[in-house]
Amino acid sequence: MKKLKTMIIENNPERALFYEACGVDRIFIDLEIMGKKERQGHLDTFISKHKLDDLEKIRSCIQKAEILTRVNPINSSSKNEINDVINSGTDVVMLPMFKNNNEVKKFVGYVDGRAKVNLLFETPQSVQNIESILSLEGIDEIHIGLNDLHLGMKLKFMFQLLESGFIDSIVKKIRPHSIPFGIGGVATIDGGAVSGNLIIQEYARLGSEFVILSRAFKKSIKDCNFKEELKKIIHKYNQYPLLRSDQRNLIQNELYDKINIVVRHL
Repeated sequence: MKKLKTMIIENNPERALFYEACGVDRIFIDLEIMGKKERQGHLDTFISKHKLDDLEKIRSCIQKAEILTRVNPINSSSKNEINDVINSGTDVVMLPMFKNNNEVKKFVGYVDGRAKVNLLFETPQSVQNIESILSLEGIDEIHIGLNDLHLGMKLKFMFQLLESGFIDSIVKKIRPHSIPFGIGGVATIDGGAVSGNLIIQEYARLGSEFVILSRAFKKSIKDCNFKEELKKIIHKYNQYPLLRSDQRNLIQNELYDKINIVVRHL
């Protein structure tokens, strides 16, 4: 059985320590700012104000959790930026908003084996070029970003990418390469426009091994309940492979019905 690794976006050392103690596997430092306000400024989404010294502070205090750092898309300063985050102690470097294998080649070369390489597939062009990208060496992990991907595809709701079978088609191309991958984020079991209960079981069906605990997850629960809510998400993920096929079909049908209801009201 695959183990689900959970990630949470956080730059406060005390909060990072708390999340680590609750069992979160990765602290996510988000240094991406280029183009993000233009893409997402009209949405109620997280736009980071994280800084390099936040990474250094987190590195100095956490003991077990890994640190993943999302850098900016490939640009003239990428080599220096990637050197800085690696020298500051990140375990994983994530590349966002790439479109082709030339950008990925540069990124892998800049990382140069000093940290894990995580590719964030979140542009339509990256998905169109996925086979040539995955033929490259040096890719350790993949994450499929539902938010920017649905914007790039001009959809109304990010979970339409699940209902349409589009994510299934991406996963089908990843599997032959045996590269661990994650999909999107998740709210609490009972939270979100579509419940975390249904979403995490869909991720389990698809074989996702990583998930981001969403801003909605963080906002909707008090600290005293955080560990318990995290356990519920992991339990649902672990339980899914044990379900009968008819139970799985019912869950999938319910999920797609709920997604379509949300879309109709947008």
